[in-house]
Amino acid sequence: MYLARVVGRVVATVKQDTLSGQPLQWIQPVDASGRDRGGAIVAVDPIGLGAGELCYYITAREASLTLWETFAAVDAGIVGKVDRIDMKKGEERRGKREG
Repeated sequence: MYLARVVGRVVATVKQDTLSGQPLQWIQPVDASGRDRGGAIVAVDPIGLGAGELCYYITAREASLTLWETFAAVDAGIVGKVDRIDMKKGEERRGKREG
């Protein structure tokens, strides 16, 4: 799972049937300190988050498991909302080297 900040909503009036009624969000991957990591991506959002909220998401084939219809063409899916991150001093550096 990865962390991201919701940047905005993606509006698609025409999309695959399995995505009908599913909101899409523009999310910016971030590290535990909230700094951007890489470029923004589109993710399906079964949770219903808004701009500025922090979330965790999954990618690849598992992303479709966030939907009731698991045979859907999605690359990223929001799994939950992050309320806060508690870290000890120095943990951020360790995580940065590993990830």
